[in-house]
Amino acid sequence: MAVTSRPEDSSVASWQTHTVFNQTPPLEGVDLFSANLPLVEAMQREGAGWAMERAAALGTIVGSEPLRWGFEANENPPVLHTHDRYGNRIDEVEFHPSWHRLMALSIEHELHALPWRSREPAAHVARAAMYMTVMQAEAGFACPTTMTFAAVPALRSTPELAAEWEPLVTANTYEPALVAAGAKGSALAGMAMTEKQGGSDVRANTTVAEPRARFGCSAAQTGEGAEYQLTGHKWFCSAPMSDVFLVLAQAPEGLSCFLLPRILPDDSRNAFHIQRLKNKLGNRSNASSEIELRGAWARMLGEPGRGVATIIEMVAHTRLDCALGATAMMRLGVAQATHHAAHRSAFGALLADQPLMRNVLADLCVESDAATAVSMRLARAYDDAQAGDEDAEAFKRVATAVGKYWICKRAPNHAFESMECLGGNGYVEDSGMPRLYREAPLMSIWEGAGNVMALDVLRALARSPRARDVFLAELEEGCGSDPRLDAHVARVRAELTAETAQPTELAARARSVTERMALALAGSLLVRHAPEPVADAFCASRLGGEGGLEYGTLPTSCDFGAIIERHIPVA
Repeated sequence: MAVTSRPEDSSVASWQTHTVFNQTPPLEGVDLFSANLPLVEAMQREGAGWAMERAAALGTIVGSEPLRWGFEANENPPVLHTHDRYGNRIDEVEFHPSWHRLMALSIEHELHALPWRSREPAAHVARAAMYMTVMQAEAGFACPTTMTFAAVPALRSTPELAAEWEPLVTANTYEPALVAAGAKGSALAGMAMTEKQGGSDVRANTTVAEPRARFGCSAAQTGEGAEYQLTGHKWFCSAPMSDVFLVLAQAPEGLSCFLLPRILPDDSRNAFHIQRLKNKLGNRSNASSEIELRGAWARMLGEPGRGVATIIEMVAHTRLDCALGATAMMRLGVAQATHHAAHRSAFGALLADQPLMRNVLADLCVESDAATAVSMRLARAYDDAQAGDEDAEAFKRVATAVGKYWICKRAPNHAFESMECLGGNGYVEDSGMPRLYREAPLMSIWEGAGNVMALDVLRALARSPRARDVFLAELEEGCGSDPRLDAHVARVRAELTAETAQPTELAARARSVTERMALALAGSLLVRHAPEPVADAFCASRLGGEGGLEYGTLPTSCDFGAIIERHIPVA
C-alpha cells in the first residue's frame, strides 16, 4: 500500500485527490500462533508445551506467503477433466499451484498424522493448535488433511489393511500425481458415505457391494479384508483426487465399510467416475464431487454389516476437526476486527477507543476464547483416550458432539459480526472477510448438521451413563468460583440425571439441552483457566442473562480492554 501525503499537505495539487490515509495496514508478517494468546495458553495447559517452538515456526510461515496462496486457491477453483483429448476416461481434478503449496505445507508439518507418528505426549493437542493456525490462511485444504488424519482409526479395525495403508497415509510427503500410492510412498484418504436419496441416513444407501475373486485367485471370498466390486453413486465425495476412500455400501450381510483405492493393484485406474464438481457457497478451493462406482474394486474394512461402527471413529475425528476449524475461523475474525479497530479512526478517535465498538470486540473475543478452551480440551481427551483412559473415551464421545454442535453454530454469526467491524472494507473480497463468511456455515453442516449432532448427544447419554457422569464431573471442576456457573451447572445436572432415561421425550428440545451443556463446559473451563475479566464476561452474558442476543451487549461492568488486549495480533 503506497501512502503519499495527507490532504492538508500544501504541496499537493488541488486536483490530486488520490491520497491514502486512515486505512488499516495488511495483517501480514505476524506469527499467527504466538499472537493467539488463548491458544498458546491452552496448548501449554493441555500438555503440549514441547511443541511451542514448532508451532511458532509454523505460525511465522503461515503469516507470510500462505496468506496469498489462500486467495489464489479460491480465485482459481479446481477444474474437472473427465476425459483426455482422445476420449479416454481419466476423472482428474486440476488444482491451482497454490492449492498444492497449501497441501504440501499441511503434510510437511504433519497436520494429517502427528498423533499417529509422534511419541510425544499430547500430540493431538499439538496438532490441534497447529491445525487451527494454518486454517487462518485457508480452510479448503483442511478437508483432505482431516480425512487422511481421521482414516487411521478406521483402518486399524482391519490389521491387514492397516499394515498396507497406514504407512502411506501417515507419510509426510505430498505427491498429487494420480499414480499408485505404493510407488509414490504416500497417500491421501477421502470418504464417500452420503447418497442423494439418504443424506445423513446412510442406512438408506443403495450402493451395492458384491464379492469377487481376489486378484490372482479364482474363487471369491467374503468378509473382512475380502475383495468386492461396488456399484452405485455417492452424492458427496470430497477431495476426489485422494488416493484411497472409505466407502459405505450394502453387502450381503448389510451396510458395510470398504477401502477403495483410485489405482488398482495392477496399476490401472479403478472404476471411480467423477460426474461433476459441486458448485458450493464456500470452500471453493477444495473439490467436492458427485461420483459413480461402476463395479469399482474395493476391500471390506471392518466386520461385515458393521459399516457405521467401522467408520464412526473416522467420523469422530472429522467432527473434532470441525470444531477446530470453526474455532480457527473465530480467531481469524477476531484478529482482523481488532487489528482494523486499532488502526482505523472515526469521529475523532480510533475505533478501538469507541465504547460501543469496544463492547462488540470484547464480546467477539470472549466467544473466541471460549471456543479455543473447549476445542483444546477436546483434543486432550483424544490424547487421553488414545492412552487407554476409559473416562476420557466416555468424555470424548459426548463432548465431541456437544462441542461440534455449539462452536460450529456460533461461527457464522461471529464471522458476520467480525466482517461488520470492518464496515464496507470488510464486504469486499480483498479483505478476506467475505471468504470467511462463506466458509463459516460449512463446519456446522459437514459431518453431521445441527439436528444430527444434538440427537447424537442424547444418544451418547442414553447409551452410556458413564459418559454423562464424566461430563458432569468435568463441569463441576469449575464450580465454587462463580455463582452464575454454579446455578447453570446445577440445572444441567438435574436435566441430565432426571431425563436421559427417556431420550425420545428430549428429542424435540435436543438443541436446547446441547446448548446448555456446551455453555456449561465453556464456562467451567474459562472459570478455571482464563483471566478473570474473560470468565466474568462469559458468565455474565452467557449464563447470567446480562447479555443480549447480539454481539456487543456485554454488561458495561466488564473489563473490555483486558479482554481485547489478549486477542490483538502483534507483529
